[in-house]
Amino acid sequence: MPDTDAADSFIRHRAAVLDTVLSDLSPSNSVPGESDSPGAEVGWEREDGSGRGVAQGARASDRIRELLDGAISQGPATADQIDFTDRTARRRIVGPNDDTMIPKGSTKLDYEVEIAIVIGSRARYLSKKDALDAVAGYCICNDVSERNFQAERGGQWTKGKGCETFGPVGPWLVTKDEIKDVQKLDMWLDVNGEKRQRGNTKTMIFGIAHIVWYCSQFFVMEPGDIITTGTPPGVALGMKPNPVWLKPGDVVTLGIEGLGEQRQKIVRFKN
Repeated sequence: MPDTDAADSFIRHRAAVLDTVLSDLSPSNSVPGESDSPGAEVGWEREDGSGRGVAQGARASDRIRELLDGAISQGPATADQIDFTDRTARRRIVGPNDDTMIPKGSTKLDYEVEIAIVIGSRARYLSKKDALDAVAGYCICNDVSERNFQAERGGQWTKGKGCETFGPVGPWLVTKDEIKDVQKLDMWLDVNGEKRQRGNTKTMIFGIAHIVWYCSQFFVMEPGDIITTGTPPGVALGMKPNPVWLKPGDVVTLGIEGLGEQRQKIVRFKN
C-alpha cells in the first residue's frame, strides 16, 4: 500500500514556514487558467493534476568518470552541457517509504540517490543572481531508473524514469534557511545493507543556483515543481563487468545529510 502518511507528512512538513515561503501559492497569486485554490497539498499536485518534474543528467564529476570508465570528457564543462528531461506528470508524489514496483517487462532496474530542488515561486527567465529566490527548499529523491527502457528502447530517457512508483521524494521538505551549505552535503545509498553509493553535493559540476537559472531559460516552473540533479557514482549501471540490478525482495535505503532518509522494498509487478 502507498505510504500515504509519510507522503502527507512530507508535503505538510513545516507548514507554518511554507505559508510564508510559498506565498505565491495563494489564490490571489494564482496563474490565469489554473485552479483558484492551491489545495491542501501545498502545490505538489495542482487541482488539475498537473505538475512538473525536471531530471538532470549526469551532473557530478565523479559520476561522469564512472560513466566514461575514467575518461572524463575533454575541455571544461559549459552551461549548455546541462541536459534535462521534462517530466510533466499527472500523478501524485510517491512517498519515501513506498514499495518500488518493478515495471512490466523490466530487466535492468537501478537506483540513484539525488538531492531534489523544490520550486517555491514562479520561475521564468530568472537572473543568475536571483535564481535561489525561486527555491523553497530541498528533499531527497531516489531517481529509480529502468536502464533497458532508458537506453535500449529508442533513446528516450523518460521511458526509464517515469514508471509507476518511481521517484520517491521526502521524507521532509527542508527549507533553504535550514541548510548551511547545500553544496556540501554527504549522500549515500545501500542495497540490502551493502554500500553502493557514497558522494557529496560538492562534486556537482553545476551548482543548485546555476541549474535553477538554466532551466528557467527554457520553460516556466511553478511552485511545487521539482528538479532532480544527478547522482554520485555507485549505481548498478556503473558496475563492471556485471551490473547487479535490483530484484524482488531487495531493500534500498538512502539518505542525504540534513534531509533525512528513505527506505523502499522492491516488489514484483502487479496489475
